[in-house]
Amino acid sequence: MAPLLAGGALLAAASGCTSGTWFGGAHAAADTIVVAPLDGSRNVPLGRRIGVRVRAGRLTSVRVVRHQDARTVRVPGRVSADGLSWRPAGGRLATDARYTVDAVALDGHGRRSARHVAFRTIVPAHHFTSEAIPVDGATVGTGMIVSLRFDHPIRNRAAVQRAIRVTAHPAVPIAPHWFGHDRLDFRPESYWRPGTRVSVRLRLRDVVAAPGVYGRRNRTIAFTVGRDQVSQVDVAAHTMEVRRGGQLVTILPITAGASGTSTYNGKMVVSEMLDETRMDGRTVGFDGEYDIPDVPHALRLTASGTFVHGNYWSDDVFGNDNVSHGCVGLRDVQGGDSETPAGWFFERSLIGDVIEVVHSDDREVAPDNGLGGWNMSWRAWREGTA
Repeated sequence: MAPLLAGGALLAAASGCTSGTWFGGAHAAADTIVVAPLDGSRNVPLGRRIGVRVRAGRLTSVRVVRHQDARTVRVPGRVSADGLSWRPAGGRLATDARYTVDAVALDGHGRRSARHVAFRTIVPAHHFTSEAIPVDGATVGTGMIVSLRFDHPIRNRAAVQRAIRVTAHPAVPIAPHWFGHDRLDFRPESYWRPGTRVSVRLRLRDVVAAPGVYGRRNRTIAFTVGRDQVSQVDVAAHTMEVRRGGQLVTILPITAGASGTSTYNGKMVVSEMLDETRMDGRTVGFDGEYDIPDVPHALRLTASGTFVHGNYWSDDVFGNDNVSHGCVGLRDVQGGDSETPAGWFFERSLIGDVIEVVHSDDREVAPDNGLGGWNMSWRAWREGTA
């Protein structure tokens, strides 16, 4: 029998690979079967590939299994036509997993050899996860923007983006847009059609987001687009026109931001709905100017603190005057009441509804302040892809 090192070198040359590439680190026992990575290896990097070869004869069977999270999964692969090697059918190794390889071969004299190899892959020091809007199973308004916020900065944005697929039925073009290194949003060119079903498929497990930072899990989020409701707040006229399917439903008297604390212009999307919440000016840069513990019927429009909400503490301002610190106020009573304008609007709203503000003295809301992406053109939006 030829020496082991000579046999390994001959195999590498015959395959057209050097010992530092696909066949790197292989090990042959006294039998004819050679397996990489080495039996007993630990912290095997994800870039390595599993390989099985014979020095002589033919492989008759190869079974590779991944053991991870109390589950066992067969790793697909195929034996070459000449029977000399086995390769996996694509895909990378998984993190924090134990792999077993069981191979059987027959040599030129019909003698049977079997080999069992086990190794473990790298255990990441850091994982990244994402929070998603909307939640799985939600029914949303036609202005819903899918927004993913990551808990680690994403340096390899292209790899993370490739691992996420957003599809709709009926199908429409959907594009991603990055805001910095920790947020990725998706939207179609125009508002969704009512009845559209949307699926967000996240296959982030083991995706390398940055050096040493790996995705933790895979999941799928599905939501349905409900009826079409878009409302327009006219700050100068002190009104909010509520439209369904383009048809005017009602006009509600409002109060908006006062001079010096005006309301943003532009399209904003309801991202949160609260029956009652505390509003403390100190949390949004208005030191001690207000602290209201029981604001009723609050619908969040921006991350910076713009809401449409019920107002029970102001008299004779609705439809007449703008007195708020930037929010849009509707008449309400303490504790909330479904019969008030605020209660009526709250009960007929969905997360994902669009509220557009016009004729304010303020600037247009930034696209990354809440779900403000509808204020970008489709061309500009698509330029934000990785």
